[in-house]
Amino acid sequence: MTDTSSARVVHIAGASGALNDSAIAVPQLLKAPKLDYLAFDYLGEAAMGLFRQLKQANPASGFMSHFVEIHIGPYLAELKARNIRVATNAGGMNPAGLAEMIRERARALDLDIKVAVVEGDDIEALAPELRAEGVRDMFSGAAFPDPIGSVNAYLGAFPIAAAFAAGADIVITGRVVDSALILGPLIHEFGWEPDDYDRLAAGTVAGHLLECGAQVTGGTFTDWADVPGWANIGFPIGECHADGSVVITKPAGTGGLVSIGTVAEQLLYEVSDPQAYIVPDVVCDFSAIELEQAGVDRVRVSGARGYPPTASYKVCSTFEDGWRSIALQPIIGIDAPAKARKQADALLERSATMLRERNLGPWRRTHVEVIGTEASYGEDARPLNPREVLLKIVVDHDLEEAVALFGREQTTAIMNMAVGTSIAPIIAAPRAIPLTGMFLFLIDKARVTATVTLDGRSVPVPPAPGSGFDPAMLVRPPAPSVPDDAEAEVPLIRLAWARSGDKGDLFNVGVIARRPEYLPYIRASLTPERVAHRYRHMFADPARARVDVYDAPGFHALNFVVHEAQGGGINLSPRLDPAAKSMAQHLLEETVRVPRALAASLAG
Repeated sequence: MTDTSSARVVHIAGASGALNDSAIAVPQLLKAPKLDYLAFDYLGEAAMGLFRQLKQANPASGFMSHFVEIHIGPYLAELKARNIRVATNAGGMNPAGLAEMIRERARALDLDIKVAVVEGDDIEALAPELRAEGVRDMFSGAAFPDPIGSVNAYLGAFPIAAAFAAGADIVITGRVVDSALILGPLIHEFGWEPDDYDRLAAGTVAGHLLECGAQVTGGTFTDWADVPGWANIGFPIGECHADGSVVITKPAGTGGLVSIGTVAEQLLYEVSDPQAYIVPDVVCDFSAIELEQAGVDRVRVSGARGYPPTASYKVCSTFEDGWRSIALQPIIGIDAPAKARKQADALLERSATMLRERNLGPWRRTHVEVIGTEASYGEDARPLNPREVLLKIVVDHDLEEAVALFGREQTTAIMNMAVGTSIAPIIAAPRAIPLTGMFLFLIDKARVTATVTLDGRSVPVPPAPGSGFDPAMLVRPPAPSVPDDAEAEVPLIRLAWARSGDKGDLFNVGVIARRPEYLPYIRASLTPERVAHRYRHMFADPARARVDVYDAPGFHALNFVVHEAQGGGINLSPRLDPAAKSMAQHLLEETVRVPRALAASLAG
């Protein structure tokens, strides 16, 4: 086992949370006096389809080139001089191609930068075999797609650790679990072994907090008005210790906020069961994690527990799933919402008639939202009649020709439909957008082989951690006792912070009590049935609405998982919020029954 008595601290910064994250991160983080690693996460589940399309268009592509052009290219000399190492999954579908781009930039600067590549996640060659075996989607039960696009297993952190142990300055991966970009360096630095389950879980927690960039330092925080300096929001730095504990902070002089609330929100972001957060190297239990405000913009995180890993990797596949056209039409003036609805009906009727006349078949899906009228609130929307709205119409079809027809036809509304219709920039955008579906399943680790090469030289990689997890190992914490003194109601937002996020066709909402004594009242009021009713208009089938609730008493939190409510997932959902970022905002409007004295104190 690892010696955890060392006082050494490893400083790792989360420099990107998505493929479109800000260019302010690296120059800001380089001002920190102590920095050992930069981690760049680019690969949300929707991204692999994009990288696949890039590679199909140009076999030499398939990666995020602006990782070099914007994020690290201008700073390679300083990174090398300060021995700051880098881990990123910006390699997408072509990690070797991105690695060579970095080497070319380094040679031009006369820098000796060692670049390692982690591969093996791309298992497209197994697709025919998997289809023949009858592999089905792990959530929907759908059959294996044919044809398939990308097929990538989520690899773990040990190959990344091996690359750094071999001397890499920069490690480029394809699809790895996001937190592995941080856990890998920690395994290397502290010598954690595959059976150091608690420390691997703690390192995964550090990774989960850091890999979304400024989301842990005040970005998307419930108490947004309390967060200063969005223009220069500080990206996070984790001060990581050998025992697995981490202090989350940010560079001095930057905007943003590091508080128990900001860290707790990120801790539950895109998590289902917080007692069984499964990554390739370990199964993590977040439920007893403790958060301590250890100074200004400093939060200490400890208490994660770990269990043996599962025998499987998660696999994310993408496939072509038809075509879409989107109309965005500003409509201004008296009775704008009514004009928008009539215009949507007319355009859909007209285009449906044109499809029939051309024997193209009906729309696969149509979706209309009048933005500005609380369309995303369903039956809970207030009766509004604003004088300016944005009409959104989405049509899906198997044929590009059909959606292109609608894309052309919807522009005519400015001339022959509602008065006050104007032009939105989307009209100049492509009139036919390819849709990418996602297919998720599990595969035995023995069928996936991770490889590491360092500047063309093969690096030994330890076998993937074996299996051993049994759900019976979990001991569920008791729910708080139901209070009997609750006689008044207050909005949830006065009692809690909350954050939501999507995963496939489900989303989660983490709710964290602002004070421990609030939690029993929140738990008693927010039953799964009541939460399901709040999101009743989101479910694919309201009659089968399913909401799971999990307790995380260590940081006074609940986690709600809302199933089959994402309109097909982020790539396919036609909604205003396909990423479920606003679902917590909806729930924060629910009321919670509390004692009259507490309600009076919160009203002040």
